[in-house]
Formats: sequence, C-alpha cells, structure tokens
Amino acid sequence: MSKYTRWFIPILTLTLAFPLIPHSISALPASEFKDRAYYEQRGDIVWEVPTEDKCIAFTFDDGPDRRQTLQILDVLDQYNAKATFFVVGERVEKYPEIVKMQLAKGHEIGNHSYRHPSFQGLSKDNMHNELSKTQQAIYQATGYKAVLFRPPGGFYNETLINVSKANELKFILWSWHQDTKDWRSPGVNKIVKKVLTNARSGDIVLMHDYVANSTQTVEALKQILPELKKQGYSFVTVTELLTHKAQPDHQLKKVIH
Repeated sequence: MSKYTRWFIPILTLTLAFPLIPHSISALPASEFKDRAYYEQRGDIVWEVPTEDKCIAFTFDDGPDRRQTLQILDVLDQYNAKATFFVVGERVEKYPEIVKMQLAKGHEIGNHSYRHPSFQGLSKDNMHNELSKTQQAIYQATGYKAVLFRPPGGFYNETLINVSKANELKFILWSWHQDTKDWRSPGVNKIVKKVLTNARSGDIVLMHDYVANSTQTVEALKQILPELKKQGYSFVTVTELLTHKAQPDHQLKKVIH
C-alpha cells in the first residue's frame, strides 16, 4: 500500500460518514435549501412590495407593551400613520385592551407566535401550536382574525411556511435594507438614519414596540415620520401595501416606454 493510499482511505471514510450539510446564513433570514427569489416568486413570503406609489409599511414586533406601544400609537396618530403590529400571544392575553385599541385606531394586528421561541429546530406540531394559540388569543381579545404571520428572528423553512398556510396566514418578513435593529438600542440617530437613508416605495420597515428599558424607537419615529411625510410618503398597513403591488404587465410597459 502506497503512502497516498494510506491517506486516501481514512479521508474517504470520513467523507462518507459525515456528508456535507448546507449551512443557513445567519446574517439574513434564510432557508437551508431555497433562496429568497424562490419563495418571493411563488408568493410564499413577502419582504417588500414592488410599487410606484409612495407608501411605506411600518411594522412593530414583540408587543403589546403598556408603555412603549401606547407611546408609539400616540406618535402614529400625529401623522395619520397606520401600521402593523406583530404581537406575541401571551402578551396579548396580558394586555388585551391595548390590542383592541390598536384595531380601533385602524392599525393591523399580525401573529408573531405565542411565546416568541426560535422556530429553528421546532417540530411541526410545536410550530402549529405557537401559531394557533396566538390566533386564539387575538380572537378572544378582539374578535379579529389575524391574516399575517412573522416568525421571531425572521427564520423560515418549508415546514413553517406550510404551517403558516395551514393557519391561513400570509408570511411577512421585512425589507433587508430597513432592519433598524432597534431592539439593540443602537441610538436614536442610527435608527433615524437607517430608515431615512434607505426609504423607498414599497418598503416594509422592521421596528419593535417592546424593547426593555428603551425609548429609542419612539424618539426615532418622532423624526422619521414628519420627514417622510414631507417627502410625500403615506404610511399604510402591510395588507394595504399589498394592494399597491405593481402588476407584471404594468412593469413591462414601463420598460418598453
């Protein structure tokens, strides 16, 4: 046996025992096997909405919260802004009156799981329980049936997409260039700069209405909303934004002309 053969056999054995497994990208929401374009073209997941209309959807995760959510609602009122709140089921049960108030003001409520777990590694049954318990909590609190779902951390895979469909929920993420990372409390100026520098029609902006010991999101909104309004933007719910989606034939005509 040559020295090359002696090296080759152990390597081959290791390769057969431990086949290469594709890794998901942690920096951006990702599936193990399909890229964003695949799910976007099928309409399985929405990151943003292609449109010529100057409208943006602000979204807030992790609430409701008895302080921050109410403060955000006050700022939204000042600029006639409508938003979508992706709520956590157990917090809905704790603050049902806030969720009722959000709906009464014309905002939208979406499903953000019951206990805010990482869905990576969850069984299909556990995924279903997280979504269905939140649906039940929202309905019991308000009589409203949520039609949108956003997973904590932006995780998705085929199983979770199918569970979302089974619960009659549209899978919504966010514009990658509009992740404010406000949950890290990076500073008001950084949040403001992130949104204003990157703003474009059809954006879905990711923010949070429950960040421990922070008022940065509220303070940032006080600067962001008047500036975008001055630029001609309107602020709509995600469901409203979806109605502004440009049709493929309309997009084609724009290219031809």
